[in-house]
Amino acid sequence: MLIPREGGYLVRFYVDLGDLDPNDRDARSRFTLEHIIASAQEILAPYTLDVRDVAWWSVYEVGQRVADRFDNVLPEARGSVIPRVFIAGDACHTHSAKAGQGMNVSMQDGFNLGWKLAAVLRGQASPELLDTYNGERQPIAQELIDFDTKWSSAMAEKPRDPEHPELGGMDAAERQEIFQQGGRFTAGVATVYPPNLLTGEATHQDLATGFPIGERFYSAPVVRVADAKPVQLGHEARADGRWRLYAFADAAPLDSADSRLAALCSFLEHDDAAHPGGSAPDAVLGSVDFRAVLQQPHREVDVTALPAALKPLTGKFGLVDYEKVYSPNLRSGRDTFAERGIDRQQGALVIVRPDQYVAHVLPLDATEELAAFFARFSA
Repeated sequence: MLIPREGGYLVRFYVDLGDLDPNDRDARSRFTLEHIIASAQEILAPYTLDVRDVAWWSVYEVGQRVADRFDNVLPEARGSVIPRVFIAGDACHTHSAKAGQGMNVSMQDGFNLGWKLAAVLRGQASPELLDTYNGERQPIAQELIDFDTKWSSAMAEKPRDPEHPELGGMDAAERQEIFQQGGRFTAGVATVYPPNLLTGEATHQDLATGFPIGERFYSAPVVRVADAKPVQLGHEARADGRWRLYAFADAAPLDSADSRLAALCSFLEHDDAAHPGGSAPDAVLGSVDFRAVLQQPHREVDVTALPAALKPLTGKFGLVDYEKVYSPNLRSGRDTFAERGIDRQQGALVIVRPDQYVAHVLPLDATEELAAFFARFSA
């Protein structure tokens, strides 16, 4: 495998040196630069390879390994013992080094565990929340290892000769398809969490088909109403450990009695049960960051008439935060409601975890379900 590098004159070669004797611990150390170059030249034949300079070289052995569990709780004690020791990254899953796949999965390990530890230590979530780390991340690591085994085999497979298919090998299209699959791990979007304590069932997925439950929150182009600035909705969130509630407005005007969005705002302003940890509404609605995307253009929105939940007081001076409301970026020709499959008549409430994975999709007026969802893991 060849990967062009920076500067316009560097290139990285991954050269398959064949299988090693598992009983020979020193086999890898006996490879020389000359041996690697000769192997590459043999692989590329009948094409030629003239090596003039090598900036760096190394030999590594492909080995796929994954730990049975990512915490200190034995399988028979799962559910009755709170985990207190955790491992992440290369400590619990290793594979061939390429393309940043392991790096991205490892960082997601840390993000997954970090916000959960913080929520428990702050008293916002019950200690049982920590049990979900192993349940969520160990299967993802196993998926990565399984794919890496497939990828390594594909890279070692010789090209298929269309004139002699009986000799075996792999054609370029098949290899490219496997490479593209690996890009999902590299980009960090290969993870899909199944229904669990933190991930709801897909009962109302039809209200927002473009935000699949259990997957990363896919950003969307919007216009911030307060200053008419085009932004990416997903980029507005900060890594601050808070949950996100993205309310996509229903067809009823916000000031009408039929508005589901207005009713949701009223619920969030007055009901403690809507907030993880039971925190009362305050400048940031407890530990929840609540934002809304309206259907009308930003010029038609009266910011002074917005519900209090969308104009929270923030900071030590209690200043009004007007940057919680957005409209579709219709000027760019991109309608968020159309692109993300939002039901225009009913609207949708998309609940996003602190690590930016979609936890649930609910109707805007499903306030009891919303409260019950957070009650599952609140302290």
